[in-house]
Amino acid sequence: MPVSVRACGAARTVTGLSLLFETSRARFLVDCGMFQGPKSLKALNWEPFPYRPGDIGAVLLTHAHIDHSGLLPRLVKEGFRGSIHATGPTVDLCAIMLPDSGHVQEMEVEMLNRRNRRRGRGEVEPIYTANDAVAALRAFRTVAMDRWVEPLPGVRARWWNAGHMLGSASVELEITEADEAPVRVLVSGDLGPDCTAFHRDPEGPEALHHVFLESTYGDEDKPCVDHEERRERLAGLVQDAVHPAGVLLIPAFAVERTQEICWDLVTLMQAGRIPQAPIFVDSPLAIRATEVFLEHAAELENGRSVKRALRSPLLHFTESGEQSRHIAEMEGFHIVIAGSGMCDAGRIRHHLKRWLWSPEATVLLTGYQAEGTLGRLLQDGRREVRIQGETIRVAATVREIRDYSGHADAPELAAWLKARGPVGGGVFLVHGEPPAMEALSGRLMAGGMARPGQVILPALDDAFLLAASGAPVAREAAHRRPDPAAAGRPDWHNARAALLLAIEDAIERAPDDAARNALMGALRRALEGDRAG
Repeated sequence: MPVSVRACGAARTVTGLSLLFETSRARFLVDCGMFQGPKSLKALNWEPFPYRPGDIGAVLLTHAHIDHSGLLPRLVKEGFRGSIHATGPTVDLCAIMLPDSGHVQEMEVEMLNRRNRRRGRGEVEPIYTANDAVAALRAFRTVAMDRWVEPLPGVRARWWNAGHMLGSASVELEITEADEAPVRVLVSGDLGPDCTAFHRDPEGPEALHHVFLESTYGDEDKPCVDHEERRERLAGLVQDAVHPAGVLLIPAFAVERTQEICWDLVTLMQAGRIPQAPIFVDSPLAIRATEVFLEHAAELENGRSVKRALRSPLLHFTESGEQSRHIAEMEGFHIVIAGSGMCDAGRIRHHLKRWLWSPEATVLLTGYQAEGTLGRLLQDGRREVRIQGETIRVAATVREIRDYSGHADAPELAAWLKARGPVGGGVFLVHGEPPAMEALSGRLMAGGMARPGQVILPALDDAFLLAASGAPVAREAAHRRPDPAAAGRPDWHNARAALLLAIEDAIERAPDDAARNALMGALRRALEGDRAG
């Protein structure tokens, strides 16, 4: 049978990357990521896999971020008995990130089930537990950058520095089927920008048959900012946020983003460029990730400076829930860095509930905010949001700094692909929302990096046949899951939250009780009429 590939995730969306490759001798995945964002997208994490996990022989992992690795424990739990291959730093980071992911799911499901019991609804189970994640870690195998391995018969793989985060890589594949010529494929993973303080520029091989290219910022051209200029911008934002009784809240991804921000804040304070203030790193995962960064500091550019900053007494690591709650008793200006980076999980939500209503607070967004997340609502300027079922008015200042992005922009993505050329077959755009993918597709064709018809934007569970010559051939997928991207975003959950906020606002703004009762009566009649219809 020819080599085939199926887009099992990050298809016209930015999370859940997973590609299933099949030959007559082998079945393997590149990445097995968790879906994040709107609830209809997250629901895919509970859907049956579009394959039998026990039939998968290996997983080749690009990096540790949960949207690339987060469903590995579920895969193992449901029968996968193969090996998971990743770079050393990725293995070390997954050893803390996957159990943390399982713990978060257990805690969130526990809270949801408490609400469901009060409402008379059935209980749900977590996708997997922390113990499931620990069990999955036994399947990991460490690979070296730039060296070929043969994880399965007829499959050779090599990892190339992707410049995105500690241990991140693009995965080169050489797949041989029967007497056919080997098919050479490159999966970019997430690519880092040219201007990054921690990593070398992304690398990769040339003259490939097919390429799977991430497209997160495929519609943006961001100026290259070196880390000194970035620090100056951060210094200005901190200065603006300083208030005698205020706080600077920084939602940040626990791995890489938190460590970069800590490095910059400590360096600025030590140089006297911003006032010294307590910096609380309020994330158990970020604390453990910082230990991994200290262990691998020699692999980072500016590693010695980073190591000194991460050991500074200016940083206060609050691991326990009790320590986290004590932050609320803090007097005077302070800084809190907490996950998650999109504000849709983790401890940052508790800090936002406490401070969003206060004009003395500043929220500084530091990364990509997917559609449907609380971070995107704040980024879009919503004046009211709902957090854990509670309506919060937004009086805090919401600012943004985009210089910490771990993703290449459109010109950098195009330049990376050009350096991989010539690409004889398909250029598959994944890990992006449709506007970004379409913009990048146009840029690639206008710049001569791709021919008309060569760029493919696969939908969820789309499948293709790949050969060493010629374009990919679409094939019918044996199993298709519901595709939230096909229905558009934001989803109905976001629309419901917006409607509830609008109703609450209209009732509160009504001039008197009679007007409020009239409004509620009209709503009840509309609902009763809908049920009757």
